[in-house]
Amino acid sequence: MHLKILELEKNKVKMVLVRENHTFMNLLADEILKDPAVNVAKYLIEYQFSDPELLVTTDGSKDPITAIREACNRISRSCDELITQVSSV
Repeated sequence: MHLKILELEKNKVKMVLVRENHTFMNLLADEILKDPAVNVAKYLIEYQFSDPELLVTTDGSKDPITAIREACNRISRSCDELITQVSSV
């Protein structure tokens, strides 16, 4: 995955996630929104084959990049748990 940071402020980040689609972006935005410090987590895919743009804003108590990183770690742990459960079947 390749990222392009379009805008970075203390409580706001706007980035493009190259070659991602709705499946991952829905999961990521939903997981980011579970953080109480996050005000907005949404993405936009302007055209059918364009790269999605992610916008995350926080209340200032947490850096938006940290909120994204923590959400990705939670997603990864959930996937690891699923792999473990499926492997034991």
